[in-house]
Amino acid sequence: MQSSSQLFPVALLSAELRGDLTEDVYRLKPNNSPDSSVELAVTRLGRPQGRRGVPVILLHGSFSNRRFWYSPRGIGLGAYLARAGFDVWIPEMRGHGLSPRNGGYERNRVADYARFDLPAIAHFVVEQSGQAPRWIGHSLGGVILAAALGGGYLDEWQAASVALCGSQVSRTYWPLKLPPVTWGGRFLLKRMGGLSGSRLKRGPEDEPLGVALEALQWHSLFGRFGEKDNDWWGGLQNVGVPVLAVGSDGDHQDPAWACRKLLEQFGSEVREYLHLGRRQGFSEDFGHVEMLISKGAQREVWPLLQHWLEHGVLPAGQGALAQA
Repeated sequence: MQSSSQLFPVALLSAELRGDLTEDVYRLKPNNSPDSSVELAVTRLGRPQGRRGVPVILLHGSFSNRRFWYSPRGIGLGAYLARAGFDVWIPEMRGHGLSPRNGGYERNRVADYARFDLPAIAHFVVEQSGQAPRWIGHSLGGVILAAALGGGYLDEWQAASVALCGSQVSRTYWPLKLPPVTWGGRFLLKRMGGLSGSRLKRGPEDEPLGVALEALQWHSLFGRFGEKDNDWWGGLQNVGVPVLAVGSDGDHQDPAWACRKLLEQFGSEVREYLHLGRRQGFSEDFGHVEMLISKGAQREVWPLLQHWLEHGVLPAGQGALAQA
């Protein structure tokens, strides 16, 4: 089969018309990591007629897949942005959704996603669209984005701007600072052999053991956000890409203050903070998922994200909604 890319093997798995949107599903085989079995599914949403607009890449969080961004009925932020004229790309991380489990699936880490997978996705989208994409990441998707930028794996021609929604690495779990607790946690995680989204009631997908062990290391005594030879947290100070952080008073998993702290670590000249909640003038205190998936988000949050993507800033006159 002829590849859809000059960069590495890419297969077009399907090209469908979903109501008023086109849905093209690609499978990328970058061959850029030690695990040569890695393949990544990337879905492209657009309108049947008209020129493709600005490319936007949407990264799902843990226990999730492409359906976080658009449902089979064409509802979701991804579909909303496609109807607004954006060229929408939705990758699925290794072993999620249409991306098959790679040979070393249980050893997958954020470090692998950031070092190998996001640059491959960016290269492909730039090749197909001819311009640097905007990125939006939710939860772990935003953490992966921060790791890729802080680690120096994505640069400005691969990321015109980034929005991190409900993403943070600063919440402290004090028991994990005790080495015996960390050792016990590693033992239990290895006995579990991975994290089941359905069993834990967290979402439709599972997460590999490697991601859980990596997070445990970040929060342990003397742990840090990064790899042994690469300090991602420190590297964020060298990032110049415009960045938006979204936090919410109703997000008890990734609290608003921690989302803001991640934003403040960036060295970018343009840094904006969107604080959701009743105290900030919104209709509700959006939860971790509800900040992007709810009728309230559709009315109040999606238009703000669209404005950010179009103008690189939040709308004027938002007052307390936007604070650098």
